[in-house]
Amino acid sequence: MAEKKTDQTLYLVMGGRVADPRRIKFQDPESIHVAGVYSDYDGAENAWRANAQRTVDDAEMKYVIVPLHELLDPANPTG
Repeated sequence: MAEKKTDQTLYLVMGGRVADPRRIKFQDPESIHVAGVYSDYDGAENAWRANAQRTVDDAEMKYVIVPLHELLDPANPTG
């Protein structure tokens, strides 16, 4: 069965406590907060910004935007 290519963009916003604020290595991956999945970068960025701002005083908390469509179809990174 051939894999289907996706033409949809999806962005995951997630965050949690990291061991080193300069890196993205989560201390406890099972407790990562998933803020949501968004169909456009602007929506994902708004969610990222809101969560990052909420935890701005905690240097060990980090939120990231993951381009899921690039993981689903690595040959076509733009979606």
